Amino acid sequence: MSKPVYEIPVTGDEPGAPASFPPPARDSRPRNLTTAPPPSLSGQAPTYPAAPQAPFTSPPPSISPDGGWRSAEPAPPARPELAPAPSLPQAPGLTLPPTPGLTLPPTPGLTLPPTPGLTLPPEPAAQVFSSPTPESAWAAPVASPLEPSNVVNFPPPTPTQVKASPVQSAPPVAAAPTPPPASAPTPELPIAVESFPPPTAESLSYAEQLFAQDGVSETLATADPDLIAALSEVLFLNASDLHVAVNTPPMFRVDGGLGPRSITTPWSREKVTSALRSILTDAQKARFDEELELDIAYTISANARFRVNMYQQRGNIGAAFRLIPTEIKSLQDLGIPDTIGQFASLPRGLVLVTGPTGSGKSTTLAALIDLVNKTRADHIMTVEDPIEFLHGNQKSLVNQREVGEDTHSFGAALKHVLRQDPDVILIGELRDLETISVALTAAETGHLVFATLHTQDAPQTIDRIIDVFQTLVKKASGKGRVVATEVLIATPAVANLIREGKTFQISSAMQAGGDLGMHTMDRHLADLANAGIISQRAAIDKAQDVEGIRQLIHRVDSAVQGRGGSTMASAGYDDAFSGAGH
Repeated sequence: MSKPVYEIPVTGDEPGAPASFPPPARDSRPRNLTTAPPPSLSGQAPTYPAAPQAPFTSPPPSISPDGGWRSAEPAPPARPELAPAPSLPQAPGLTLPPTPGLTLPPTPGLTLPPTPGLTLPPEPAAQVFSSPTPESAWAAPVASPLEPSNVVNFPPPTPTQVKASPVQSAPPVAAAPTPPPASAPTPELPIAVESFPPPTAESLSYAEQLFAQDGVSETLATADPDLIAALSEVLFLNASDLHVAVNTPPMFRVDGGLGPRSITTPWSREKVTSALRSILTDAQKARFDEELELDIAYTISANARFRVNMYQQRGNIGAAFRLIPTEIKSLQDLGIPDTIGQFASLPRGLVLVTGPTGSGKSTTLAALIDLVNKTRADHIMTVEDPIEFLHGNQKSLVNQREVGEDTHSFGAALKHVLRQDPDVILIGELRDLETISVALTAAETGHLVFATLHTQDAPQTIDRIIDVFQTLVKKASGKGRVVATEVLIATPAVANLIREGKTFQISSAMQAGGDLGMHTMDRHLADLANAGIISQRAAIDKAQDVEGIRQLIHRVDSAVQGRGGSTMASAGYDDAFSGAGH
């Protein structure tokens, strides 16, 4: 059947020649419109009467498979709202936070009972939109698979809660565990504990190795808690000493000054007696009851070891605790002149570190022994009461004996020390004629002997000794202390003065021997004052010749330094001799 031909007046090469066009496809005609009239011969475009219904807006038309034109489909109906997903069961006491972006696919035929108190946000469900023609049908979006990190494990439902699906049968489900009763506590989840290998001996200091081996003092578990708290406060305050006495609160020495701290209530006689005896063993209690004096070492932690002296005064017991640092500082860290370090290399002789109580004698001796231990392959024997600084075997072999624990007395230990093949001997203190005699004999027989002595200046030395006199002076800032020394070396001239009894001329020999490393206490005090480390007032207070040191000091104190040098700092015992046994 031939297609009809519509004649439309056009302008061409031949006037009046008709042009033939195929008619538009039937499907390209807009729906819901009336039949178009035949083309007008007047050349005007035909008009289409509008349908009774309201016009609509559609996207641009597309080309149909048969080459015709078709209009866009009408707008899809409103998307239906779906019911929220059913609540999932949950064990009592378990609350799960919502997971953003988590969508669980529905399971056909699965009905889960609601859990009271559990509310999950509604899931964005897939929606299907209808279309008048199959070509405009919209496909339902497919839910993306769950990522492993978003999966939340829930207890499986019981078999009675699972119904057969008309499309696909439900997989077999294991029975859910019976929830515990409401009164039972919620079981705790196991916590993964990461284990670390134990530290090696090379990673620990010798003091830490001894602490790991010996631990704290055996009476720590039964010790008075208030006394242990006071000892712990010594560490917190960076104090050097703790004093416990009757009818007064515990007193702390910070930056050289003594006073109470956090404990302000005085301790009674009964409190002091029970607290101090609680840290003693039965053997120590018996020894104190017999001698009324006791020197021991007490450890409460790896960084808190104390030298303890217990005594009796006016029928009451008292005690002084001196903090012993676990770290042995070098001579340079202590601020001691380099000349003193040369004493550690002497083949023989007697080296005395002298000064008043609390001047840092034990700290200086420990630094010298540590220097010998690091630089010489010798046998070092020490006799101390008690052992303060712990020395390990480095280049030398070190044996330390404690009076009362390893030997009965200094005299008994020193009688046998020469038979123990020592190269270097450390004597904690030259207390009497017997210990001084043994020290001199050892020095004369080719041994290097270190000891402490309570003297006031270098001229109080004896023949064939090297004497170091020192004291601690408050810093100009008022916080911490610095060591001031007096060094005498037994030169032939000094030895001659000692033999002739002309000790009053030793000071002049020390001033002339500056090139050999000797200097007087006043000279060192003046140098510290001129450097601004200590105040002029502090230097004058420690000087032996006040008029002479005024001529040596050229620096004028500032107002801040003047106040700092005469005022006790309230916190931070930050000098190099902090907590040292002196």
